[in-house]
Amino acid sequence: MQLVFSDAQYWEDFLPLTFTRPVAAMRCGILTFSERWQKILENTEISYFTENYLQTKFKDPEEKESLFLVPNFLPTETVIQQIKDLKQGEALVYEDELVAARINMKDFSLNQIEKMTDIKEKLTFFKRPADLFTYNHLAIDFDFDLLTAGRISQELSSTNGFLGDKKDLFIEEGAQIEFSTINTKTGKIYIGKNAEVMEGCNLRGPISLGEDSKFNLGSKIYGATTIGPHCKVGGEVNNIIIFGYSSKGHEGFVGNSVIGEWCNFGADTNSSNLKNNYSQVKLWNYRTKAFEDTGLQFAGLIMGDHSKTAINTQLNTGTVIGVASNIFKPGFPPNLVENFSWGGCKDDERFKLDKAYEVAERAMARRKVALTDDDKAILKYIFDTY
Repeated sequence: MQLVFSDAQYWEDFLPLTFTRPVAAMRCGILTFSERWQKILENTEISYFTENYLQTKFKDPEEKESLFLVPNFLPTETVIQQIKDLKQGEALVYEDELVAARINMKDFSLNQIEKMTDIKEKLTFFKRPADLFTYNHLAIDFDFDLLTAGRISQELSSTNGFLGDKKDLFIEEGAQIEFSTINTKTGKIYIGKNAEVMEGCNLRGPISLGEDSKFNLGSKIYGATTIGPHCKVGGEVNNIIIFGYSSKGHEGFVGNSVIGEWCNFGADTNSSNLKNNYSQVKLWNYRTKAFEDTGLQFAGLIMGDHSKTAINTQLNTGTVIGVASNIFKPGFPPNLVENFSWGGCKDDERFKLDKAYEVAERAMARRKVALTDDDKAILKYIFDTY
């Protein structure tokens, strides 16, 4: 059966991360929301009910019977079974919001729903960017158990120091870890296929290092941290998520942050995650067009795809950076950096679209990935509209 991931409720709340993807394509824990649900439901036929300009890249639903699903929550075993047991015209509701329904996409309408059942259990729901790093420890635990059940980890090399229980460490085929310290007392650690933890690293779980990604020499990694596939990370990080294909390879600190794909941090880029007066942090909300209180004392950076910082960049607590921005001017940039900013300051000129294509093509070619016409169309839409 077709699995349709819905953006109807939450897409705008996750900007700038969702300018270039549906909600289901965001990463939290080890997997993206889409990957997690495919694994849970053993379903590989997926599509996305999202913004029109994203449908060129992310498959539009076919007009047939489907499971319509809001993807951005962690289900319990009971809820998973409830979803599997849904019959045509039935739906599940959580806190007055529809989260799953068995309907026909040919005549898409919620009027098809004849029976709604309230979910009684408490669920972990991700409703804004800060929730991704705030609840990342729960997502890592969930995905670790989902991915490693019944499987055997590679052995940890004897050159490493280890604290904790070995059952909380899983090393995929081809991964390399030498002369580092691994601590699972504070959380589980997952090292993906062909990933590398270079010499002198200190890892304190929960941590996920994605396929073909690297922790550079002497990295200090505090959980809960997720590094997606094909990334390079160095220096010191604490409770961050990088979706994939991005580099923070040098010294410098980033904490309590979410970073998209194809981003690059210049050497000694530092992002504050705590205000000097210890007050709660505000983050820009694209829906309300205002800075809103997160209720968090620790909140660092939210960065959209294809954005870059120059060496020695300093970022304030609670900074939001849009898509394809280039930050290189001295001093702190503002807490909101617009899409395609050339410099990072308010009222700076815009990064020309053709130049943005060129940079993206070069950066992606390094990972042997092509910038497609669909990718260009998405960037153009963001450039023209936002």
